[in-house]
Amino acid sequence: MEVEKDSKLSGDYTTKINKYAFACSVVASVISIIFGYDTGVMSGAMIFIEEDLKIDDMQIQVLAGILNICALVGALLAGRVSDYIGRRYTILLASIIFLLGSVLMGYGPNYAILLTGRCVAGIGVGFALMIAPVYSAEISSPSSRGFLTSLPELCISIGILSGYVSNYFFARLTLQVGWRIMLGLAAVPSLLLAFFILRLPESPRWLVMQGRLGEAKRVLLQVSNSEHEAQVRFSDIKSAAGIDENCTGDNVKVKNSNGQNIWKELILRPSPPVRWMLLAAIGIHFFEHATGIEAVVLYGPRIFKKAGIHSKNKLLLAQVGTGITRIIFITIATFLLDKVGRRKLLLTSVGGMIFALVGLGLGLTIVEHSKEKLVWALSLCIGATYTYVMFFSVGLAPITWVYSSEIFPLRLRAQGHSIGVAVNRLMNATISITFISIYKAITIGGAFFMFAGIAVLALIFFFFFLPETRGRSLEEMEELFSKKSPPTKQPTNNGAAQT
Repeated sequence: MEVEKDSKLSGDYTTKINKYAFACSVVASVISIIFGYDTGVMSGAMIFIEEDLKIDDMQIQVLAGILNICALVGALLAGRVSDYIGRRYTILLASIIFLLGSVLMGYGPNYAILLTGRCVAGIGVGFALMIAPVYSAEISSPSSRGFLTSLPELCISIGILSGYVSNYFFARLTLQVGWRIMLGLAAVPSLLLAFFILRLPESPRWLVMQGRLGEAKRVLLQVSNSEHEAQVRFSDIKSAAGIDENCTGDNVKVKNSNGQNIWKELILRPSPPVRWMLLAAIGIHFFEHATGIEAVVLYGPRIFKKAGIHSKNKLLLAQVGTGITRIIFITIATFLLDKVGRRKLLLTSVGGMIFALVGLGLGLTIVEHSKEKLVWALSLCIGATYTYVMFFSVGLAPITWVYSSEIFPLRLRAQGHSIGVAVNRLMNATISITFISIYKAITIGGAFFMFAGIAVLALIFFFFFLPETRGRSLEEMEELFSKKSPPTKQPTNNGAAQT
């Protein structure tokens, strides 16, 4: 695959995605497959858990949402941990936590143990969501960063689809065994990842922050397409870390900010660019889940049941269709991010989501008030659901993670991104825990009309507060967010951003 030239890389060649950087991003993104599987598999497993353990709707909501409450804690911890032990070992730690959580859920003799396992897995989710995009962003060049940084979101979708497929096939086993195998199966990729992750190089930007310049340069030579590209990136990273560009030593002393100073620069006394970055990161993470995706991903079988499907197998099969739709359009998005740009894709995505959410709300309202089965209304609900997932997946889903992992300065990146992830998990947990209660209070159609209204607010926010970042190096972001108003023009053909 070929992409546009980098703005700072001169020459008459077209920059290609570095195969080694691509392989590193793929391996690092496996942690996202495990998270996606844990999310997707629970949507179908809850049908059988509810029957086997005799739990009520409130317990179901807590079981669904506890993963993300614990993920919030994991995300806030992961930022500091990754700055201390490195990006690679943070991914290793996340895989070990996932392994423990999967074993506990697969054992699950009662609700308490099941909830504990779900909570442990949630800590792993927080680590995974914070570290996979940051690692991918830090090893990629500006011209391919959108593609590589969107791989974790693609892997989440692969994991969600795998969870749906697991639901469909293991549903044929006995009630007591089926759902436990569904949940425990995530231990296998967790164990494999723990072995393979040690073969990856460390993030060159993290190495520079530690003063390990020799190692950082060697990694950059591996993940760049030429020695010239590696040298340009190395120079930019040193400058961002406050190291003299003429410094040639392999190991130097770097004055690293402690955690207290980082939080002060992010929260207490942020500069105008950092304040804007933080607002953008929090906003995009907030709206990703406030617009209702978790209701569809986690409670899809209930939505389809309300629409008129009652067979368990058909409910699970309809949910598989949701997973397939998601993975197809996220795959398309990975190839568009560095060509179309973040901003255009995001605004198109949210606009389509509004249209689909209104259609789904309308279809569910008609079905709920009809005394007979309306095939056309059922078709409207299914079509609107898949359309919503399609538009969500082609824009808002991958761009959320790409955007917040690339906009912060090097010194603030891990912990800045972790704040966004914490907000993401908070909103995910809020929707997970309250969706059943919300639709019982305002009807299920009303719930989706509510999500459509929130999506309108998201469209307004994105239009005014999110500048285009395509073609910018990570070290140029502070300059971009120093502008008085968000730039709306796309980079020119040679990759140079225009404001």
